[in-house]
Amino acid sequence: MLKWILHINKEDIVMIEFIERKRWLFLGLPFTFTKYTVKEDMITIQTGLFKTVENDCYMYKVQDVQLTATLIEKLFKLGTVVCHTGDTTHPQLLLEHIRNARAIKDFILRESEEARLKRRTVNMLDISTDDVDDIEDINA
Repeated sequence: MLKWILHINKEDIVMIEFIERKRWLFLGLPFTFTKYTVKEDMITIQTGLFKTVENDCYMYKVQDVQLTATLIEKLFKLGTVVCHTGDTTHPQLLLEHIRNARAIKDFILRESEEARLKRRTVNMLDISTDDVDDIEDINA
């Protein structure tokens, strides 16, 4: 079940938070120990039962978001959201086998753009400078 949590703080600002669990492909049951939390400023993946590992990625580092759904995922109304990030630990952040994947993907895409605008972060392509000497030879 997708949990939408609305937080209203003292300045009457509403903050949205999604909490979803990774599910089995069999009947879409949430019997895994992976929990995804998507907030306006951060994505958190918490895995494990005996040893818990928590991984965070700031929303402004998300560069692109992709939604994939296999045939089995479609049968059980699941999807996988792939976040292509600039994060060093996880360049591809996977939110696997979750319900309401399209709504979560749209939320991440919208909030990542807003976070980049707030931080004034500019995305630039990594252009190789291997051929700079060739350009100087042409101009000579």
